[in-house]
Amino acid sequence: MGYQHQASSRRSSGRGYRQPRREKAKAKAKRQKRRAGSGYTSEENHALSREEIADRAVTRLRNLGRQRFALFPFDEYFGSWLMDLREVLSEFESSPTISVDDLFVKERSQILSSVELELEKRRRERVSREEATKVLSDNRALLGRIEEEYATRTRRTERQRNSEIKRLSSNIKGLREERDRIARTKTGIFRALSKKAKEQREAEATQRLNSAQRELALAAQRFTAEQERLRDEYEKRKQPVIEQIQAQQKEVENQEIDWSVETRRAACEALANAVNALFQRKA
Repeated sequence: MGYQHQASSRRSSGRGYRQPRREKAKAKAKRQKRRAGSGYTSEENHALSREEIADRAVTRLRNLGRQRFALFPFDEYFGSWLMDLREVLSEFESSPTISVDDLFVKERSQILSSVELELEKRRRERVSREEATKVLSDNRALLGRIEEEYATRTRRTERQRNSEIKRLSSNIKGLREERDRIARTKTGIFRALSKKAKEQREAEATQRLNSAQRELALAAQRFTAEQERLRDEYEKRKQPVIEQIQAQQKEVENQEIDWSVETRRAACEALANAVNALFQRKA
């Protein structure tokens, strides 16, 4: 009798922990509903997470596209800029919520390759600028020598001209004085100089004077022609050098502008568009 009572107590105790069938069904339905709701929320958060990752990558890419380098030579910044660009893409692609496809990989590879080639071209242009700077310096020195040589030859010719003109002018002055002295000489029967002799001597003095004056005029013309010849030679030597200096100066000044800005901006914008396109395809 005591055994039956204990068994009955155990059975009653066991039934106390069980739920009625109706309550069990309600609980099961609630759990299913909760699981269904939980699954919907998880998918929504998953989609938002992808969107946030894509937006973050696009923002960082566009910030890199707007980046400007402050100091020349600008190509010294290209390496670190490309490293930052690859880091942004690597973080985006390695995100567990992002699954890149072949189209994105192809677009990304093409854009990176293109911008790397363009930046390498800019780097070579900077090396070319250094060479142009050296040539520019050499040409400026050459122009200085041409100008100094022209100035030296011009001064020498001017000294020769002044010396020659002074000598000829002095000779003319003496001949003119001699002719005037002959002209003032009196003639007559009882004088040493006859009128005919005076006229002859005066004509000879005039002839020598005229000859000296012609020599002076020819000397002046000769020195003028020499100066013009020196000037023409100077211009012919100077002008090509000046044109080279101007072209090299322009090339050097152009390299002081960061022409990579538009290249980098376009590359980052293209990558941002590729990220957005990938997100749209996956969405």
